[in-house]
Amino acid sequence: MLKKRPSWDDYFMKMAQVVSERSTCLRRQVGAVIVKDRQILSTGYNGSPTGLKHCAEVGCLRQKLQIPSGERTEICRAVHAEQNALVQAAKHGVGIAGADLYTTLEPCVLCTKMIINSGIKRVIYAKPYPDALAHELAEEADLELIHLFSEEESGC
Repeated sequence: MLKKRPSWDDYFMKMAQVVSERSTCLRRQVGAVIVKDRQILSTGYNGSPTGLKHCAEVGCLRQKLQIPSGERTEICRAVHAEQNALVQAAKHGVGIAGADLYTTLEPCVLCTKMIINSGIKRVIYAKPYPDALAHELAEEADLELIHLFSEEESGC
């Protein structure tokens, strides 16, 4: 008997999960995959900029200062996974307008603004991130945000 194949959304979300395993963040591991016409164009995970020490080596400033999740995100060594995927596409001259972005965590407002400007049309995410301004901007820009429920979440 043939094994049930995952949907395209499930397939690319699993890829984003694998990408997240490269994360060097001590707080949260996030992966992102940019896809167009069912082809992976770029990937990114959250971590320190290229060539700089990782949080695992120098510690987490946000933890040290006891900054709650979702606040003062500029106080962090890491570049977000979505940002890294966008930067990698630009660095290698890969056009991403009209593409989809799969991410293990719903984008924050800064990432949402960058995604809008890049021309990406859909963001498919695994875990929600409560950022009202990100939601408002996405709606205004007609950026489709899709919460892809896991089998555990859907009760299947």
